[in-house]
Amino acid sequence: MKRLYSILFMLLLFVCASAQKKEISNARDNIKKNRNLEQAEKSMNDLLKDSANRYNDRIWSTMFDAIFKQYVQGNEKLYLRQNYDTTKLFNLTMKMIRTAESLDSVDARPNKNGKIELKHRKKHADLLHKYRPNLYNGGLFFVNKQKYAEAYKYFDAYIDCANQPLFTQFDYNANDKRIPEAAYWAVYCGYKMKDPKATFHHTYLALKDTARYCMMLQYLAETYRLEKDTVRYIETLTEGFEKYPTFEFFFPRLVQYYGENGRWETVLDISERAISNNPESEIYRLSKGTALLNLGKYDECIAISDELIAENDSLADAYYDAGMAYFQKAVELDKNIQLSKKQKNKIKDLYHKALPYLKCYRALAPDQRSKWGLTLYTIYLNLNMGDEFDEIDRLLREKH
Repeated sequence: MKRLYSILFMLLLFVCASAQKKEISNARDNIKKNRNLEQAEKSMNDLLKDSANRYNDRIWSTMFDAIFKQYVQGNEKLYLRQNYDTTKLFNLTMKMIRTAESLDSVDARPNKNGKIELKHRKKHADLLHKYRPNLYNGGLFFVNKQKYAEAYKYFDAYIDCANQPLFTQFDYNANDKRIPEAAYWAVYCGYKMKDPKATFHHTYLALKDTARYCMMLQYLAETYRLEKDTVRYIETLTEGFEKYPTFEFFFPRLVQYYGENGRWETVLDISERAISNNPESEIYRLSKGTALLNLGKYDECIAISDELIAENDSLADAYYDAGMAYFQKAVELDKNIQLSKKQKNKIKDLYHKALPYLKCYRALAPDQRSKWGLTLYTIYLNLNMGDEFDEIDRLLREKH
């Protein structure tokens, strides 16, 4: 019985081998005659799904040839301005290179004598070296289509060629100056996808693209923020601000972070450094005014706010900072338990000075009721302005 099973098993192997040989032969015949190329590719791909065939270089080689012939046909159609899907041509480039890399790994296995005889590497490397730029171009094509996941795959594959034994002879890491650009676009795609892993994967190479270093820091900062990595987020913003002090991305986010954490001395320092690079900037001077207000340097705050208002009378925050500076001076003076008549008059005078600024702020920023509501309420109350007080009292009682 065992002998019978053995014979049946050998017979089965022979039948399978014959069927496989016939399938490869049919595929190669179709490739030679430039017909049914997609079917030829599929049949080889189906054979490779069987783990027993994974190291069969003839199957891999046949599949590569089927894909290559499809690429040649598609390229000819584009050249002749015939209707053809550009996306398909990029996809065929990717499949050619991936298939050749897989074949190369099979080709590099030692034979029964322990020797490695590379039968395909030189030929495929020389051929695909000419087509590899299509991976980069494919990435740009999909970026323009805003298909960032697809674009990322192409840039990643383009970069990965530099690490594949198949392309060793070209030493892309040393000789391909476009790799940092491809890495930049890969990072950009990861950033647009909000995928931290994809964003960070090629960061080291992308930072070598000095022409886009500024944008790289922006993408990294935003990704660190998504990851809630506050330390690296602030480090990256700081580096960006120091290298590109007039670039609009870094400054406001640094100011926001330090302001929310009550570090107004730092906000003041950053603002003054920014002003030194651009003394005319309204944003930088507004930030300095806000820092001075929160540091209790009220006279300096009023001075810079008045300068800004004189230049542009529609700057709501400048009115707010100046008004609050006068208001806070009054509140601090009013903290004294015993007040002289002179001090009481001084307090009223400060409220009077604060009022026009805060009224202007209200007019310019009516939706900021939480900022001007109680302040105007307090001023009207202290100045015995009945009608205005009643109006603001009703307003504050309303649900909003």
